[in-house]
Amino acid sequence: MADQNFSPALSASAVSPPYPMAHPGYGKRTAPDQRPPQADDFALLPFRERYVAGFIERLPEGAAMSVKCLARQLPLYGQQAISSALTALSVAGHLRRVRCAVGDGAEVRWVFRTYWSRTAHDNEWWAAHLASAPVRKPDPAPVPEPVREPVPAPVPDPVREPVPVPVREAPPEPAPVPEPQPESPASSPAYLALAGLGRVDARLALSAADCAALEALAARWFARGVDADYLTGALTAGLPARVDSPVGLVRHRLTDKIPPALPTAPTPRPAGTPVRRVMMECTECGTPGRPEALPDGLCRPCRQAVTASAAPASAPPADRDVTQLVAGLRDLLKAP
Repeated sequence: MADQNFSPALSASAVSPPYPMAHPGYGKRTAPDQRPPQADDFALLPFRERYVAGFIERLPEGAAMSVKCLARQLPLYGQQAISSALTALSVAGHLRRVRCAVGDGAEVRWVFRTYWSRTAHDNEWWAAHLASAPVRKPDPAPVPEPVREPVPAPVPDPVREPVPVPVREAPPEPAPVPEPQPESPASSPAYLALAGLGRVDARLALSAADCAALEALAARWFARGVDADYLTGALTAGLPARVDSPVGLVRHRLTDKIPPALPTAPTPRPAGTPVRRVMMECTECGTPGRPEALPDGLCRPCRQAVTASAAPASAPPADRDVTQLVAGLRDLLKAP
């Protein structure tokens, strides 16, 4: 009698689905200068941050790194906990979020990436790495071959019939010529950038009166050398779930987040060099900025909020804020 096999193979439903990947050019990017993997790579981190860091370390290159995707794959924590853990990992020197523009001429697109390092690095290392990070020019789209249309066969000339002579009718009366309307003045780039915010994010839809009222503030940004893409990214990054007053929020960001004035004009790029503009993002709220303006990967308001919410030193370790513990770990990393 043949032996029966009581260990059948797993069904297709029992196999874990692959982790979702980001679009080409997006997602996780592994940073260089890392030591070999060790069992205690994240031993100094709290349990939640150690759990999230170990999961990110195992993700492949180009994996989706949004908070929603990570929360769907990690059953122990929700989106708020994952966002706090990413902020703590950024402070500890393991993670930086950036956006960079790639392309040539009018075909420039923003690429969002998350750089990950198993080995923690300080702010100076991250600033130097992001300043020299290579950006590969996107592959051009394939040009479809022209479809050859069939040549129609010659059609013999039909037998000509006598053409009837048309009856002359009275010419129609000329239509009245409309009076010329005065041309409206051309809209400024600042006005057009404000008017297009609603198409990028419906929470910032502005009326014509709102755009006219904010046009002067937006024009100050253009006077400091930024373009419409930079202005749009700075105004739409890190929006709250509900915006009660779009014009008030835009006015506040135009006033408080205006970039500094550059003393000299930038050096022109050599011909044929792909466009590369890298801006780091705040890991907490997504506000763009230069690496030196975002120490620990956080903007000034988020750093102040983290400092204000930190628990006193006399509290037990279980009740302390995670960011305070990670800040102490960052100081240990800087020690010789």
